[in-house]
Amino acid sequence: MNYRSFIRYAFIILFAAVSSNALAQKDTLRVMGYNVLYYGNSCQGPTQRFHKYLQTIVAYTNPDILSLEKMASIPVTRDDKYGTAPYGFADSVVRFALDPAFPGRYAHTPFTNDAHTTNMAVIFYDRNKLGFLSIVSSYVNVTDFNTYKFYYRDPALSRTHDTTFLYVIPNHDMSGDDNEGVRGKQMEGVMRTLKTHFAHLPNMIDLGDFNVRNSDEPFYKVLTTDADSGFRFSDPPFFPDQKLSYFADWNHDPKYAAYFTTSTRESASIPNACGTGGGAKNWYDHIFLSPWIINNANYIRYIPDSYRTIGNDGQRFKISVNNSNSHTNTSAPADVIEAIYQMSNKYPVMADLEVTSNTSGRSMADPEIAGVKDTPKETVTISTIAEEVLMIHFPADMTGQQITIQLFDTDGNEVMNKTKSVKGPEMAVKCKVAPGIYKVKLTGHHNILAETTITKK
Repeated sequence: MNYRSFIRYAFIILFAAVSSNALAQKDTLRVMGYNVLYYGNSCQGPTQRFHKYLQTIVAYTNPDILSLEKMASIPVTRDDKYGTAPYGFADSVVRFALDPAFPGRYAHTPFTNDAHTTNMAVIFYDRNKLGFLSIVSSYVNVTDFNTYKFYYRDPALSRTHDTTFLYVIPNHDMSGDDNEGVRGKQMEGVMRTLKTHFAHLPNMIDLGDFNVRNSDEPFYKVLTTDADSGFRFSDPPFFPDQKLSYFADWNHDPKYAAYFTTSTRESASIPNACGTGGGAKNWYDHIFLSPWIINNANYIRYIPDSYRTIGNDGQRFKISVNNSNSHTNTSAPADVIEAIYQMSNKYPVMADLEVTSNTSGRSMADPEIAGVKDTPKETVTISTIAEEVLMIHFPADMTGQQITIQLFDTDGNEVMNKTKSVKGPEMAVKCKVAPGIYKVKLTGHHNILAETTITKK
């Protein structure tokens, strides 16, 4: 081949490569996190009514990934005694709320309730764009923190047999001003689990209601300032959008009003007594993104400035989402604003991701470590009563949590009820009861820690 022919051939190859990249199909994944306040147990009212509210919200927001946190816990099996919603409720959400908005579009992931809690998170997703593969890892502390693995249904998949994966972790962390240490323990456990399953973070979203008050909380620092930058999540309004800067204390500070997610209601009893009031005054719900997504390392990138709080026009400080006394909320249609008010005491949050079709059949090596199993869940154990003392043993991650200890006699009568704070691996509880057989029940924050029968000699 002479020099002129070589140059012409090289130009054709280069042009084809550039054209392929330029013409690579783009897609958008709209990600939404939403605390739906015990949706499924009729706490707020008839479930069919709330299906309609969710239908209205979803028809407007059009999410491809919908994480519903603090749903009433759904029985994992028909005889699961820990469920507080009807068996099969996730299918009912698809049938009566999501299908009426977008027929045939959504499916839901499997779910777990190893924590035996009254509420859980369930992910609903656009099955035309995403395929669900597995729950990669799980950490249990007050609730279940699962890592869900999806693959993108790339238009070029049939030709290249290659695509990109997306991992999603829905969260609902311990609430309360006094529980920031507990939230820190929860996130430490989640990150510890991730580090056993991944060499570094892949395309990963960590979203939900974190109940965090400021950027110096242990939970927030664990998530965003890890010593290993490969395991450091970003909160988009801070980075990469750079609309906010650290240190940030958003607790009751109107400077952050546009980001507030709690509460949509001024009153704690209107429209129902199931949630909290006070109007918008805190930012609990976030969407954290991994470095790969921030840096567009593997076909998925965050679309700048796309993070938003649905229904919050930035003028809701300590007033309801539908309060029009001083300012009518026009950030969404009126029926959507009303549905947000009725559906939950929390605002939904959203962010958009751009996905580029993998036309080359080449992608970054996925950092998931094959064959790793989760460490078995640590359990609370109860010793028999000896010398008027009941001994209870706790996992280290439970430090700081409040528990309630109840004893019942064989007739079902409660003979003891004490609330204690877990301060270490062992707790000695004074228990002056007559000799006999007793049922012991230990409960935490909306979850059952242990149930057993003991004998007092």
